[in-house]
Amino acid sequence: MAGAPEGTPCWADAVFDDLDQATDFYGHVLGWTFGETSPDQGGYTQAYADGKAVAAVVPPMPGQEGTSQWCLHLAARDASATAARIREHGGELLMEPVQVADHGTMCLARDPGGVVFGVWQAGTHEGFQATETPGAFCWAEVCTREPEKSDTFFPAVFDYRAKQLEGETDFRVFGLGERSVLGRMRMTDDFPPEVPPYVNVYFTVDDCDAAVARATERGGVLRFGPMDSPFGRLATVGDPQGAHFSVIDLTTTEGEMPGTAPVG
Repeated sequence: MAGAPEGTPCWADAVFDDLDQATDFYGHVLGWTFGETSPDQGGYTQAYADGKAVAAVVPPMPGQEGTSQWCLHLAARDASATAARIREHGGELLMEPVQVADHGTMCLARDPGGVVFGVWQAGTHEGFQATETPGAFCWAEVCTREPEKSDTFFPAVFDYRAKQLEGETDFRVFGLGERSVLGRMRMTDDFPPEVPPYVNVYFTVDDCDAAVARATERGGVLRFGPMDSPFGRLATVGDPQGAHFSVIDLTTTEGEMPGTAPVG
């Protein structure tokens, strides 16, 4: 991920009240192994797929208990400048830019529609060491009930180009150059009202159905799928502590890719 363009998804982590349960669950479902917990960094524990860093889990800070959710971090050249643009375009900073030893500088923010995300200016920690391999991050979608707010905010902050997928589903794709990096999906009535807007992260698996079976064996809840798509066979799962994520087998595809239309 060295030199990742600004706005590229570069890291994912999640807070869990029960870290042992989280490592057991994700180790079983995604095949992750885990590094040493870092007491000087609040118990931050890095996850690995085939020896390469792919994510992290961390215990909550005081007052943060009971809020398990995956957080996607977007690359920034200058976290302070990105934070200023977030404010300028109607976002809220939940945590001001802070340097994390020599690893990098991070901040946490919320878009005008309530979607929480992170910003990461890399130091020695450049982010994902692997993508699109089993157990690794491969895609993410901003899920929101107020898509017009996200559609205005994210391209203004990260200079994304946008394309709208053709068809009945309200789905937009944000890209950098010719590369699509992030999706935006309108949350319909299929989402329970108590589910807040969030970023859904996708992890690659060899077999979607087998991954879902492993998740439910360990106390996870199937939320959607499995279903075939032109992008792969996918499903969405809630883990035992309430964090939602998706798994996708990129090698099992069905149907034609949907058309897109440029926006703006």
